[in-house]
Amino acid sequence: MTPKDMALLAAKALDSKKAKEIKVIEIGDLTTLADYFVIAAGTSNTQISALSDVVEEYLKREGEMALRREGYRDGTWVLLDYGSIAVHIFSEEAREFYDLERLWRDGKEVDLSGVLTEE
Repeated sequence: MTPKDMALLAAKALDSKKAKEIKVIEIGDLTTLADYFVIAAGTSNTQISALSDVVEEYLKREGEMALRREGYRDGTWVLLDYGSIAVHIFSEEAREFYDLERLWRDGKEVDLSGVLTEE
């Protein structure tokens, strides 16, 4: 599974649990941290937990296991690190505060039409 395939599958998993403002940003040309960031928001700690669980479930089915999982107990920002992709799931307030889209604005946003369900 390519890093892009992993990122799109993570976005699809987040969409299945109604995550807000899902974005996939290609950053591989800018950093060695990852090839893609997947960013989404949840409306409550319970939803953020469910979102991280569903991403892990979808990727595990494809044989991909998270190398690290951070912030799960806190519930305002969960990071799932898969090496080539990093999945960031924020509360709406934390997402606005950290504003990763602004920090990584030189990255290329991936078109998710055909991946996410229509709102």
